[in-house]
Amino acid sequence: MITLYHHPKTRSTRFIFLLEELEAPYTIHPVTVRQRDGGGAIDAANPHPHGKVPAISDDGVVVFESPAIALYLTDRFPKNAIGPLVGDANRGPYLSWLAYYAGVLEPAFTSKFMNVEVPRGTAGWVAVEEAMTAIIGRLSQGPYFLGAKFSALDVLYGTTFAMFGQSALLPKSPLIEDYAKRVTTRPAFARAMAKDGA
Repeated sequence: MITLYHHPKTRSTRFIFLLEELEAPYTIHPVTVRQRDGGGAIDAANPHPHGKVPAISDDGVVVFESPAIALYLTDRFPKNAIGPLVGDANRGPYLSWLAYYAGVLEPAFTSKFMNVEVPRGTAGWVAVEEAMTAIIGRLSQGPYFLGAKFSALDVLYGTTFAMFGQSALLPKSPLIEDYAKRVTTRPAFARAMAKDGA
C-alpha cells in the first residue's frame, strides 16, 4: 500500500493523478508544510528530509522528489504501462526527460521567478526559453513526451505547464497550451482534483 504525504494544491496533487492512472492502492496522509508567507510548519509525520511534499512510503520504503517517485511508481505498478520498463526502447528517453524535469526545468523556472540570470557555461540548467525550445521540439513529434503513449512524464510536465500557463514564467505557446489541456482533461486528473482536499 502506497502512502502519499500530501498537502493540497502542491506538487503532491499530481501524484494523486499518477496513482489514479496506475490504478495503484494508496492512501493520502495530509501533512502541514512551511508556506511562502512564513506560516505553516514542518510536519513530524512527513518523512521528506526537509518536510516538503511530495513523498511516498511503500510499506516503509520512503521515496521523495517528483522524478524519483514517478519512476518508482511506474516500475512498481506496470499494469497500465504508464512508464517504460527496462528493455523498452523508450526507457532511455523516459529517464532522460525525468532527470531533465528536476535538473533543468525546475531550476530554470526558479531562476526566472527569482529574476536571477542563469550563469552560462557553469550552471547545469538553462534559461526557461531555451528549455522550452527543447521541450516544444520534443512535443512537436507527438501528442505526449513519448509520442503516442501517455506516461508519467506527462503527469509531471503537463500539470506544471497547466499551473504556470497563466503566468509570466511560461512563454506562450499554443502547442504547450494544447498539451497541458490534453493532460488535464484525462479522467484520472478529474478524480485527483476531487481528492485533493483543498
